[in-house]
Amino acid sequence: MKVAMIGQKGIPASHGGVERHVEELSARLVGLGHEVIVYTRPNYTDKSLRQYRGVDLVSLPTIGTKHLDAIVHSLLATLHSAAHGVDVVHYHAIGPCLVSPLARLFGRTVIATIHGQDWRRGKWGRVASGVLRLAEQAALRIPHVTICVSKSLSEHYNASGHDVTYLPNGIAISAGADDSVLTDFGLASQQYVLFAGRIVPEKGLHHLLAAYKIVSPGIPLVVAGDAAGADRYSETVREMANESVRFVGYQYGERLASLFRHAALFVLPSDLEGLPIVLLEALAYGAPILASNIPPNCEVLGDRGAYFEAGDPGSLADALSLAIENRESLARKSAELAQAVRSEYDWDRVARLTASLYRDAVAHR
Repeated sequence: MKVAMIGQKGIPASHGGVERHVEELSARLVGLGHEVIVYTRPNYTDKSLRQYRGVDLVSLPTIGTKHLDAIVHSLLATLHSAAHGVDVVHYHAIGPCLVSPLARLFGRTVIATIHGQDWRRGKWGRVASGVLRLAEQAALRIPHVTICVSKSLSEHYNASGHDVTYLPNGIAISAGADDSVLTDFGLASQQYVLFAGRIVPEKGLHHLLAAYKIVSPGIPLVVAGDAAGADRYSETVREMANESVRFVGYQYGERLASLFRHAALFVLPSDLEGLPIVLLEALAYGAPILASNIPPNCEVLGDRGAYFEAGDPGSLADALSLAIENRESLARKSAELAQAVRSEYDWDRVARLTASLYRDAVAHR
């Protein structure tokens, strides 16, 4: 089949869970014999790049503002895909699904993946949030098949009368590690706490910084990530940070693998997630983990998790102090989960299931 991926910023992924999802899934679909087009935005992917990991890349223009970037690009990608004979149009995230009726009108098989309830994200005002709630309804009603990466969110949608298929994110584990990242930032093995992710309000870094000031654990807090661009929130968290906090920017591949493997503790303080790839990776690399008690985190960690009350810096401070003291016990729990995580959240398995879903959708459209 010929498949068009629409909604992501582009690949290769430099930041963003949706982009990493699309990259890993698309490359494996190509390996299964399918032709995949990923539409990219020039503010994310070099527009001269035409192919990556066997995936065809098509760069289309957009209006690079917070409110118009995704929807304008998704509209143009939908029109382009209609003129290039694709069999399946696969939308990622709820916002781009606003234009999914066009793909149906053009006679394409339409698939949507809900990566999270984007209307709940802190960066959106009331009007934008309302539009995204409409997009969520489009994602649930317009496609021939709607996928959700979170089991708990899938169950929520199914209980409310929607037909949603659960297919999780996967993980891609780096076989090696580049320990130069420790030297570059003056870090010692097992002597730092790690946060990895985008610096946006829903990831909860401000909760962790507030807790760190309360606890003062005596080892650095390493922040591996950044905002997509300069904004007030990223400025605020940097103002909150003291001398024990080290912002190291985005780290990928073997350098990120090294940060996970050598961390005394990985903390995921999110208020909102779909199914966090970074949590799966931290488990697979054996990092001791402390996470907020939101459903997607509990879904992954189960009764082997160490949790705190989401959105509560005081609860996080208490849990952080206890977790640092008991990190060897947490590391053993992560090790117990590691093999199960690698099996359950395996990209090869996810790609085979996705390809099967495409075939069924095309056959029964």
